[in-house]
Amino acid sequence: MTAISLLWLISSLLIGTGIGYGLRLFIVKRLINSKEAKIQSLQTQFEEESKKLKKEAEQEAEILKDKARAEASEIRKTAVLLEESVLRRENDLEQQVQELENHRLELKTKGERIKDLYQEVEVLKQKQITELGHIAGLNTEQAKSELLEKVEETSHEELLLQIERLEGIRHNQLEQKAKNIMVLAMQKYAQGQSAEFNTASVAIDSEEVKGRIIGKEGRNIRALENATGVQVIIDDSPDSIVLSCFDPIRRHIAKLALEALIEDGRIQPARIEEFVIKSKELVQQKIKEAGEAALYDTGITGIDPKLTYILGRLQFRTSYGQNVLMHSVEVAHLAGAIAAELGANVMIAKMGGLFHDIGKALDHEVEGTHVEIGRTVLSKYGIKEEVIKAMQSHHEEYPYESLESRIVQAADALSASRPGARRDSVDNYIKRLGELEAITNAFYGVDKSYAINAGREIRVFVTPYKINDIQAKKMARKIALKIEEELKYPGEIKVTLIRETRIIDYAR
Repeated sequence: MTAISLLWLISSLLIGTGIGYGLRLFIVKRLINSKEAKIQSLQTQFEEESKKLKKEAEQEAEILKDKARAEASEIRKTAVLLEESVLRRENDLEQQVQELENHRLELKTKGERIKDLYQEVEVLKQKQITELGHIAGLNTEQAKSELLEKVEETSHEELLLQIERLEGIRHNQLEQKAKNIMVLAMQKYAQGQSAEFNTASVAIDSEEVKGRIIGKEGRNIRALENATGVQVIIDDSPDSIVLSCFDPIRRHIAKLALEALIEDGRIQPARIEEFVIKSKELVQQKIKEAGEAALYDTGITGIDPKLTYILGRLQFRTSYGQNVLMHSVEVAHLAGAIAAELGANVMIAKMGGLFHDIGKALDHEVEGTHVEIGRTVLSKYGIKEEVIKAMQSHHEEYPYESLESRIVQAADALSASRPGARRDSVDNYIKRLGELEAITNAFYGVDKSYAINAGREIRVFVTPYKINDIQAKKMARKIALKIEEELKYPGEIKVTLIRETRIIDYAR
């Protein structure tokens, strides 16, 4: 029984294994068939898509070919048209060249004919001159000389009077026109002018304040003088202290510092140094504001801030007692008014007038004349060349290169020479008058000369038998030129030359 059961079990296992294997084989075959069917489907789909894409590509290629054929056809047509146009132009140019050549040959022929005619005329002219010379017994040069001598001999006085009359009329007209322009410019800009001095005064309340300013053994006053570089003058006047210094900036710093110290009440060396530093900063701010105010007043914009600061320094610079910044602003306005009357460039004239003395702000720091320094400064800060040309000739160091340069010089002389503008010492005044008379007396034929009208006019008396009327006119011009070369002066000097003949006889 056990053997049969075992045999049955083994048989069952073998049968089960066979059935399982058969089922597994069946399942695998079905999977394989399914995968192959899917692959076949994908392959069929891929082929269809490939055919579709190929067909679309062929259609697009055909479209592009048609488009390219059309563009090529248009290009060929355009090229044909251009070729035809070029050919026409070449034909036109050849025709024009031929016409020009014909004109050139025609002109050449005419020129040769004119040259022949000119030679014939010259021959006839020389023949006539020779015949006239034979008739008169004189050659050409002798005839000219004799004719000029005759005219000079018979018409000398008449010609001289005519020349003087015409010169007088023209001079009066020009002088009147110039005066009208100057007066109109001054009317447009009328501002008072006062000379500045080398001292400043500070008001004090009492003698006690004066004592505190002096300090123990004078230490406060010495500290103030050392810190500012000014001289503090304590005189007998009870209500003021005088500050003396040739540098206006240092003098103004000292004045501001002293006024602040008096108001503060604590006057001692340490406080003096502190207030002097503050005053310097305040003065620098005032310099900047003065430059900006000058530009605003004259209507000039677009100037570099550093150049504006240099311009503001002219507020503390004087020339013969005249404030240079006020003088520069005045020159700018006068130059602008004159330029408007004469039809010149108003802005160039204004800028030339405002910056004509800019070099004086640095002339104690930089070597050279204030004109040269001004040219360098303006070039450095990008000012136009026209403005530099307008300002560089106001002392005639450079030639006048534009109408504006003459206008600036006239405005400068007008501002400097009007009454009250400048202050001069008696010694300098007498020296200038002496130099003026010495220059005049050096000329041959001068009997005596007198400088009058505050040196604005020189009257020259000449010896009549040494100098005639024509020589007198030439001498007056030479004297004026000599004065221009050797003297420096504001405005102009009138030269009046007097020649008179006195005949004295006695009846006995």
